[in-house]
Amino acid sequence: MELRQLKYFLKAKELLNFTEASNHLNISQSTLSQQIKQLEEEIGIPLFNRIGKRITLTEAGLLFSEFAFQSVQKSNEGLMMMKDLNKLNSGSLSIGITYALRHLLTKALIAFSRQYPKIKINIVFGTTSELIEKLNTTELDFILTFKESYESDYDYHSLFFSPMTLVVAKDSEFSKLSSIALKDIMKLPLALPAKGYSTIQFIKGILKKEKLEPNVLIEINDIPTLLELVKTGNWNTILTQVSVDDPDLATIKIKGKNMLREATIISLKNMYQKKSVKIFQEFL
Repeated sequence: MELRQLKYFLKAKELLNFTEASNHLNISQSTLSQQIKQLEEEIGIPLFNRIGKRITLTEAGLLFSEFAFQSVQKSNEGLMMMKDLNKLNSGSLSIGITYALRHLLTKALIAFSRQYPKIKINIVFGTTSELIEKLNTTELDFILTFKESYESDYDYHSLFFSPMTLVVAKDSEFSKLSSIALKDIMKLPLALPAKGYSTIQFIKGILKKEKLEPNVLIEINDIPTLLELVKTGNWNTILTQVSVDDPDLATIKIKGKNMLREATIISLKNMYQKKSVKIFQEFL
């Protein structure tokens, strides 16, 4: 059994089409079919049902895929360990981040790149749920977001706490307030982040607990556009204070318990952490 065969099998499992899988792997379809056939012969049981031009996983294929993924993952981890011996003169770093923490990332990124200019960095913005999904498939080395709950599959490293705030235009009648009660916000026209953002999940959880009904007129899945709408003075929003760094906007802390969000570094537990990951997290 060869590592190459496992990679071929996993790509075929992902796409459920030998032609598409071979194209992604830059090999001929006959080569892919032959390698998978050899793998099946060695295992002694079919991994795919071949129905005309369609393929589906057999029960054995489904069970075997977990072990194949672990084998390929461990192999990749071994290669990464070897690259780390090159004193960060090469390599890459993939970071997922929510919009609210962009300022933190920017400062760390500038400092890190000055010291390690040869490390290629890939940055992905998204909702917490989107980033967690990419982290689970190892597309990302770690993510920066707000902690929602604790799950044993991940490692968490706390960065800081940021208060929840009402965000208004700078010329709003509320802009001079230092704090505001949550119940008073319910009367205001609101534009809020769409489903998927951890902030809206946090807000809805508190509102449900307090039995409050907000006056939500707009839901949007783009935070920069949301803030532009708030600048007009026609709408207000609720975000963490760290999300807002604009002279045309004002933030008012929301009164009450549990109005702090914990900014956190999240990574997969029991997975080898590249040296570049550890150093970048020190910059953060």
